[in-house]
Amino acid sequence: MFRAAVIYWSNTGNTQKVAQKVAEGLKEGDASVDIIDVKKTVDIDFFDYDLICIGTPSYHWHPPKPMNDFLKTAFKKYQKEGKVKLGSPKIGGKNALIFCTYSGPHTGKNEAEPVGKYVGQFLEHIGFNLLDEWYILSEFHGSEENSTKGRMGDIRGLPDEKKLNEIRVKALELVKTLG
Repeated sequence: MFRAAVIYWSNTGNTQKVAQKVAEGLKEGDASVDIIDVKKTVDIDFFDYDLICIGTPSYHWHPPKPMNDFLKTAFKKYQKEGKVKLGSPKIGGKNALIFCTYSGPHTGKNEAEPVGKYVGQFLEHIGFNLLDEWYILSEFHGSEENSTKGRMGDIRGLPDEKKLNEIRVKALELVKTLG
């Protein structure tokens, strides 16, 4: 059976909502899915899965410290095991998806893209094939000004049900191409 892990960190609930929809879509595609909150679980072997999905918000062009620490710990473990190889050769059947929530009161998606690239490098260095990076505009909780007066306009309530359903469908389509 096709196995997937949806690993995420969420502070305000935006990334958690997206993670749940990614998991729903994968399950609809008949994948066995483990959904893992980095706040609660950090002991996981990526190589037990056919697809690793990592979700994180963008904080000042970086993943937040808990996600960054999780990734660095996993990377050091795989280095010690000899799984980080010169040239980062791809391992057949090992795939990855990155999804990043962002509010972007300043420059929008441009603030989130460095996070996706950064997280993707952890997975590519251990041989996973990076399938895609998804960037999801989300409400800036705790600041009405940042949710209404930034470059993205009024982003309160995002991601909304329409966007979350699109994410579920994209995840379903993704697992169908892999399964």
